[in-house]
Amino acid sequence: MDPVTLTTERLLLRPFGPSDAEAVHAACQDPEIRRWTPVPTPYRRADAEEFVREICPEEWRDDITYRFAVITRDGGALVGSMALVRLAQLRTEERQAELGYWTVPEQRRRGYTGEAARAVVEWAFTGLGVERLEWCAQVGNEGSRAVALAAGFRMEGIDRARIVHNGTRRDAWRGAVLPSDWGLPQATPYLPAPERPAVADPA
Repeated sequence: MDPVTLTTERLLLRPFGPSDAEAVHAACQDPEIRRWTPVPTPYRRADAEEFVREICPEEWRDDITYRFAVITRDGGALVGSMALVRLAQLRTEERQAELGYWTVPEQRRRGYTGEAARAVVEWAFTGLGVERLEWCAQVGNEGSRAVALAAGFRMEGIDRARIVHNGTRRDAWRGAVLPSDWGLPQATPYLPAPERPAVADPA
């Protein structure tokens, strides 16, 4: 996949580049990012350089992850990272992917990450033909959950021991959004499970 650029009212979503290394390095010193995402600890400047110069371009080229640097349009500040990950099923009949993201501390609670998430969800549905887009995060990651809900994800349950982080397995919240949730068509017909009738209280 050739990298693409997306825009919203307040944001520019573009591929990471060498000029982002300093901002990425600073962001990944944040304890919350290290708590919830699989970044190296400690996070060195060399890790940031490798991320923006090698890992991100290779991910786009090899269809591993489509990762965007989220930048403010008015000042060019880094807001965070927004990505489509787990792309192995993107070009199979499953047509699935997963949304992942992190936000720098000083840009939180401004609605930026939800705005960026909605842009990538729309691109996934209309540009890539995704028919099921998943989200998961460790149980307790309320910030990530709030962004997912703002982007239209519906919570579907808890997956036990789904995430391995710092040598332990963690339970994960799981959600998904479908094109139909956004009023969009999809190529594969969807047959939802019938609603189960309410069971009367035997008492």
